[in-house]
Amino acid sequence: MENKDYDFPIEVVHEGTTKVLVPKLKAFVKSSSEYAPSKAPVFYNPTMEFNRDLSVLALQAYQKMLGKEVSICEPLTGCGVRGIRCAVEIKGVKGVLINDISDSAFHLAQKNAEINNVSKPVMAKNEEANRLLSHYNVPHRRFDIIDVDPFGSPVPYLDSAIRALRDGGLLALTATDMAPLCGVYPKACIRKYGGKPLRTEYCHELAIRLLAGCAAVTAAKQNIGINVIFSHCSDHYIRLYFIISYGAKKADESLKNMGYILHCFKCFNRETRKTFPTIGFDDKKCSECGSQMEITGPLWLGKLVDRQFCMAMRKESEKRMFRNKQKITKILILIENEADAPPTYYVLDSICDKLALPVPSVKKMHAALRQKGFQACFTHFTTKGVRTNASAKEVVELCKQLISQY
Repeated sequence: MENKDYDFPIEVVHEGTTKVLVPKLKAFVKSSSEYAPSKAPVFYNPTMEFNRDLSVLALQAYQKMLGKEVSICEPLTGCGVRGIRCAVEIKGVKGVLINDISDSAFHLAQKNAEINNVSKPVMAKNEEANRLLSHYNVPHRRFDIIDVDPFGSPVPYLDSAIRALRDGGLLALTATDMAPLCGVYPKACIRKYGGKPLRTEYCHELAIRLLAGCAAVTAAKQNIGINVIFSHCSDHYIRLYFIISYGAKKADESLKNMGYILHCFKCFNRETRKTFPTIGFDDKKCSECGSQMEITGPLWLGKLVDRQFCMAMRKESEKRMFRNKQKITKILILIENEADAPPTYYVLDSICDKLALPVPSVKKMHAALRQKGFQACFTHFTTKGVRTNASAKEVVELCKQLISQY
């Protein structure tokens, strides 16, 4: 598509009931191995449509929970698709502030608001994100919702975003720097998120818990507590939604959810601790096999989703005709079912690989655990995983029993 207003090729894409102009990504890559969104003059990632679909559902569910019009801020907007979708597709929106430091992004976002007839509720700005958020760090100017969706880590914007939220406001965060969070670069994770990661089979859950823990500690410094209401891991990123509450007592209550997870790489045992296990003492020994356990944290040990909020999102999804509707329904059902399950999950592939055994059906393992009287549910993190209150020893033994029946 040719357009004299821009010095780069653009095209029209549709998401939900919104249409936007975006850079024609194919024009900015020379090989299939290049990451097209980072090459374009204005950032737009088509694979994050699913992320944005869930955001629309979450923000609509939150707006209905409040029962009033909401103000929304997206400080890193790129082409503006996320913020404009909020204005177009969410009922009860008072106003949306979208912002990008890039001049090209600012002008394209303005144009996209215009072509969707939402120029009145949508205000576009062209500032550095933290500077913008600092302007709203005063009573009566703060937002109901802030959505931080960066390319990389949201931590550089976390403090200013929390300060710009009203009491009871909702903060949504995306993190795409999965290598540090999943333990590939532990020093980077400690530096950014303040917690030690661990390369386990459930590292993606640990990534969300590390991000939530970082948010809880950051908020507590301002005498603010957090309540995680929804989270998910999809493709190459994690996503976290939480509501903040003002007050030192709220902050203290929030910090009670902080702790550590100990993992035994020999027998798959994992334990949670609210206090740091002293290095060199017996409390770091595995209670099942006596091996030395590895530790991850501090991180969030509380719930990663509120069941009622997830149900409200699923109710909203039934009313919409998203391109990803089937995928959305599937993941929301899985997340809803694991809302009250214990932390961490077992991946049968990892267990059987270490034991040099064939991998049993996850459905059969799920049924067998239930039959034994244990809590068991599938997890959205992996199709090969099961979340249960059974011990690692019991899971391994049951796995062997299922294999012997083949």
